[in-house]
Amino acid sequence: MKASPRTTRSSAHPSNDLPDLALDLQFGAAVPEAHKKLLGKARVTRWMRMALLRDAEITVRVVGAAEGRALNRDYRNKDYATNVLTFDYTQEPVVTADLVLCASVVAKEAKEQNKTLEEHYAHLLVHGTLHAQGYDHETSESDALEMEALEVLLMEGMGYTSPY
Repeated sequence: MKASPRTTRSSAHPSNDLPDLALDLQFGAAVPEAHKKLLGKARVTRWMRMALLRDAEITVRVVGAAEGRALNRDYRNKDYATNVLTFDYTQEPVVTADLVLCASVVAKEAKEQNKTLEEHYAHLLVHGTLHAQGYDHETSESDALEMEALEVLLMEGMGYTSPY
């Protein structure tokens, strides 16, 4: 189910205008310290809240390649580690989901795309949060364009450049 369009929030809005997010942030054993330092709970919460339509309870787990590959294989039948996996459980009345990011894939992609690690993590957390609410870029070209346009607006609203 695709989420309905909404007005995007900019960083100029006070934080109390944003939905609440109960965030459980976890790191696998294979995640480098630099990633853990970059991904502080307050920063991750701020990025994700920008993309939320309603209150949410989301676990974010940052993992190494082996765990990322196993999850992608077991749940998507794709035998490789991917940048972000979204497991969405409910969209209303509260969004509940798990997001899994693979640190080595995120770092590799950031380098290949000439982005900072911070920019790429921010984008993937926004991307995964949108997926948790029903946005899907794989259903049709128009859905992909809608999701990408929203990601660009949200990233620019947080002071980052377009991720595309």
